[in-house]
Formats: sequence, C-alpha cells, structure tokens
Amino acid sequence: MVRSGIIYDGENLLSEGSYTQGIKDPYWHLHDENFETPYMTPRLTAEGSVFMGGRDVVSLNGDWCFAIDPMREGLRQRWFEHDAQPIDDWSVPRDYDDGSWQKAPVPGCWTTERDEWLRYEGAAWYSRSFEAAVPTDGDRLILRIGAANAQTRVFLNGAFCGLHLGGSTPFFCDLTPYIQSGENLVMIEVDSTRRADAVPMHHTDWFNHGGLYRDVELVKVPAVHTSHLFVRLTDDGVAVDLTLSSDVDGTAEVDIAGLAKGKIEVRAGAGTTILDCAPELWSPDSLRLYDVTVTYGSDRVTDRVGFRRIERRGRELLLNGRTLQLRGIGMHEEDLDLGKCSDEVEIRRRFAHLKDLGANVARAAHYPHHELVARVADELGILLWEEIPVYWAVAFDNPPTFENARNQLVELIRRDANRASVILWGVGNENADTDTRLDFMRGLVEAARAEDPSRLVTAACLINRETFRIEDRLADYLDVIGLNQYFGWYEPGFEGLKRLLQNSDPDRPVVISETGADAVAGMHGPDTQLFTEEYQAKVLTRQVEIAARADYVVGTFIWLLYDFRTDRRQTKHQRGWNLKGVVAADKTTRKLGFVALARAYQRHFRDAD
Repeated sequence: MVRSGIIYDGENLLSEGSYTQGIKDPYWHLHDENFETPYMTPRLTAEGSVFMGGRDVVSLNGDWCFAIDPMREGLRQRWFEHDAQPIDDWSVPRDYDDGSWQKAPVPGCWTTERDEWLRYEGAAWYSRSFEAAVPTDGDRLILRIGAANAQTRVFLNGAFCGLHLGGSTPFFCDLTPYIQSGENLVMIEVDSTRRADAVPMHHTDWFNHGGLYRDVELVKVPAVHTSHLFVRLTDDGVAVDLTLSSDVDGTAEVDIAGLAKGKIEVRAGAGTTILDCAPELWSPDSLRLYDVTVTYGSDRVTDRVGFRRIERRGRELLLNGRTLQLRGIGMHEEDLDLGKCSDEVEIRRRFAHLKDLGANVARAAHYPHHELVARVADELGILLWEEIPVYWAVAFDNPPTFENARNQLVELIRRDANRASVILWGVGNENADTDTRLDFMRGLVEAARAEDPSRLVTAACLINRETFRIEDRLADYLDVIGLNQYFGWYEPGFEGLKRLLQNSDPDRPVVISETGADAVAGMHGPDTQLFTEEYQAKVLTRQVEIAARADYVVGTFIWLLYDFRTDRRQTKHQRGWNLKGVVAADKTTRKLGFVALARAYQRHFRDAD
C-alpha cells in the first residue's frame, strides 16, 4: 500500500514522493534530521494577501484540540495523517493527542493556559474540524490567520498547504485544492522556537509567548479578487491603488461616499486612479473617516479611511501642514492572563491611559500589534508608530533573514495602509552600525517607501557614547531619527543627554524613541534611590525637560506604558519583569511616574496653535 510521504533508506532522505511498507527501518523517523525539508515550501507570504475589508468570514475561533510537541514528532510521524487508514491489521496509534484529553483556546497563548506551559518553547499542534463545500465557479476558500508565533505550518485533510515565517503579521493560505465536501480537518503546527537567523533573533527583551493568538477565519473569494487596496491623499486629490489576485485586464469602480466616484483601469492585475476631490482632513482633533467601496467583477470590498498628510520639512514634523509635537509612550502586547492576546476592551484601556497622560502618539513596539490597534486609533485620534522586530543583532549578513524581515514589513503595511493614525513605519531597533546592518536596513527603508510613499520611515538608533553625537549612518536614510537612550538609569545623571543634544546638529527631526527607569509599584523612598516610584518620576520629568530644549527634537516616547514579562530581567526587584511601566502589570495601579509624565508633557510639549 502506498501512502503520501517521503522515501527514506532508514537514515537519509532519498526523495519526495511516496513510501511503502517495505521501508528497511520502521523507526526511520527517530533517526532522520531532514524531517522538516519537505515542509519548507510553499511559503505563505504577502504576495498571497487578501484584502479583507467588507468580506464575510466564518470564524474558526474557539477551543481547538492541542498538543505540545517538544520532540518534533508531529512532522517525523506525520501527525497530520493521523486519521488515515492503518497500513495493516496491527497498528499502534501515533503519538498525537486527538483532543480527547487537552484543548486550547484560539485566539490564545499556550504560555498562559497552564503553569507547566509558561516557559515551553517549541512546536505545538492545533487541530479542529469544520464543514465546507467544494468551491465552484472558480471561487477560492482562504484560511486567514491573524498571527501565530512564530513559524507556522498549515495542513488540511492530510496535505501540507504552506509555511509562514514571522510571529506578528497576518497570512493567508489557499485551501481550495484540498477541500472536500462535508467535514474537513485542519491541523496547524506553531513553533515558538527562538532562532538566531529569525526576525526577531533568539535574544530579545520581551516574553516569548507561543500560540495561535489572533483570529483564525475562513473567507470565500472569487477567482479574481482584491489582494490589496491602498487609498491615500495626494497633491492632486485622492489616489486609489488596486491590486488583484490575477494578472487580468479590466475596469474597477470606486466610490468614496459623499466625496467622489470613479473608475480604475486595471492592466496586468493592477491599476491606479486619482480622484479630483478635497476631503476633510483627519487629525487627532478632527476624526473624519470616509466609507470607500471598490468593485471589480463580482468582488466588492470596503474600508473606512481618513485622509491626512504627514511630512517633514527640514527639522520639523508636519501633520496637515501644522507643526507636530509628539507626546508619546511605548506599548508591548503583554497581559497577566492573556499573554500576547488583545481584544478591543484591552486596546481601549491602553488608549484611555494614553489620553490621561496627555499623550498623542503610541509606539507599538517591537512588532506589529493587533490590527484593531490602528482601527481604534483612527476612531480616537491617536497617532501610531508601527514597526517590525528587526531587533538588536539579527543575522544582517543572511539573505533569507532579510527576506523574512522584508516580507513582515510588507504584510504590516498592506494590513494597515489605510489607517490614518499610522504616521511612522519603523524598520529596526537598537542595531549596531555595521556595513552589513546598513545594507540590510537601507533595503528595508527602500521597501517601505516602495510599498507606501505617503508615510515617514524611522528606526530607533543607538547613540555614540564616545563622541556623544548622533553618528549612525542609517540616519541619512531615515525621515525621522529615533534615539534610544537611558541617561539617569543605565548611565548615571543627565549630563550625557545634555552633551548629546548640544553636540548633535541633524538636518532632520529627531525623537527620543526610548527612555525611562524601572520602578516597583508601591516602593517608595528618596528620589535618589533606584527602583522607587520617586526616582522614576524624577527621571521622566528631567528627560522630557531636557529633550524639549533641542529645537530638532520633535517628541519623546517614554518606555513604557505597562510593566511586562521578560525572562531577561532577573534582579531581586524585577524577577522576570521589566518595570519601566508608568502603570503596573495589573494595568490599574498608576505609579508616581504617570503623574510626573503627564505634567511634563503638559509643560514642555504642546500642540501648535
């Protein structure tokens, strides 16, 4: 009997194809270390994106069958074939739990489901059944996964459908070739193993949660459908860029309710039109959003879009032609109970705290956050810096690592291209200035501008601690220079910050992209004592005050809103947590630093009149 799989000689991979009962070594899967090779392609990338606005979806959220797989037996034994008929009458079940004794929620992080799974890093398997009909008339049935950390393989009815790299961006898998009428079994391997050649690398300063932690859903689309829609303000009106799933020619219709209508001539699957109109501009003080509809054939998509212009002029940052001062704070996706999971209630809580601080912008660090963040920010009038996790020393000399980073950047941009709140794309954080890093980062800057010419590009750079100057070569390619510095915390006093700002003379705007100090909530003492709330309050006050004196510094992003888990921090005070939040990990207890920061922002960074 022939079964789909791989031919082995007992130790070595011979070819992809089929295998029979005649394998020399029935325990080949215990020896072979090429077990991942057949499951490295096809890759699920931004090229397979589906524009989701206005589409009907079938949610696959809920309890899934679940099993951790620390020995990687899932691929070795082909758990995804576990419902297949046995080879003969004598058959021992494979080692996969079919869900009869453990389940896990989707969205969810296994790290917060059981105490014994908190620090489990490795592969785990999710499976569930769903009912479907075989699509007709060329329609496609697509699986969308909002995010899974960090390497994900999808299987349907025993067939391998594709691999996605990256733990924070959405990806799409076409299930059409493998769908059968009636019950279908989807199995997903999620591998949270940290890797030196991944993005991010294996060494980070946040907690490595594993799981299918954003929505999983099915969407049926026509054979030719919209894969990307980008609507933006230009000097001549409103530009509408349309990309279809196939290289076809035709005409699409666009309607911006109450503003303009037009046609898009599509050639080879893409087209652009400029609508001659003058929309009301979106800003934190004027939350005007327009309903946009685009139709091509039987495919109809919608979105709610705000129009605004973000630009730099010399060392100024301008929003709709007015000088913009950024009163910002950083945010991680981290929750005591939910891990990396977010919902609208949690997101609105973050922004309520941000508003109470008098802040007008958030840095969604250090990876793409839930897509609702930008949608709610559009509604509430909060500006956003969004970024990908090119964090510290990724493998800058490795071309596959660059392609992984570039793809995550494109997936992020395509997801949030129509969100008026997003003003900055961040391409990296705290990377040492080397030749390979410069080439890598410059490539990402070029990719961001090619995908989206309407926004500014930034990165959080390191300072030169010998010269106390802004000397990162990447700065020449950025629109806004981000500076991470912790004078008053990792380095004593604030004289170094004063020297840095006095010695530097950049030709473009600068933001303090990170600064802060740890404080144990409820720990009080003199403002000279580290880890007290009083000391944190002093640091934040002085940092904002000193930064505001430099005319080229257009804002500050304090690190950060909430305390968050990180195994890197193991002092007697931190115990696995970064305590630089101005609010404790319970997301309720405000430290003295919260009040101090609100006062400093009110005093030193004001909106233009």
